[in-house]
Amino acid sequence: MSASSDPDAELILACQRAPLAGLDGPFRELYELYKDRVYNVCYRITGNPSDALDAAQETFGILFRKLREFRFESKFSSWVYRIAVNASIDLKRRSRSRKLASLDALQESAEGEGRFDPTDERLEMPMHAASRHELEREVQRAIASLSPKLRTITVLRYIENQSYEQIAETLQISLGTVKSRLARAHDMLDQHLTPILDRYYLG
Repeated sequence: MSASSDPDAELILACQRAPLAGLDGPFRELYELYKDRVYNVCYRITGNPSDALDAAQETFGILFRKLREFRFESKFSSWVYRIAVNASIDLKRRSRSRKLASLDALQESAEGEGRFDPTDERLEMPMHAASRHELEREVQRAIASLSPKLRTITVLRYIENQSYEQIAETLQISLGTVKSRLARAHDMLDQHLTPILDRYYLG
């Protein structure tokens, strides 16, 4: 790929020529161009606003530190998404290790207590009165339940509307791997969402 075929080439080259002096000039323009897209990817992968903000900040920190090294070997947008995905996954891993002890303690404290039984007819299922916003939260929970690899590929395909080819370029994997991961993600999302959607639309 050449710079002339990248829609962001002119702006990127301007940033590479400019002195590093904070978010001024072309750097500000680049930040404004990508800040919402980066945050959205980070939010969908991390699952909460606080972690998404941290991952987005880390993404832009890496992006601006390494911007002069970018040589248009892929689309700039693919490179940005790759940084955002990696930053989000790394943050999730760090967060998971920090929370492990507290989760174990929570599980121990809950032993012996009554469990929520979704088959209990005396309970009113929340989805009977769910709003569209609540249903969207269920979809986000389903995405968050996927492994980092499957979650990432789902976000890029269905949230960011990337083609199979764009996903392969962003993640630096083959088209066959893209298709197999999406197929596995579909199966897992179906298992999670089918009973919820049945209650929502038919309950």
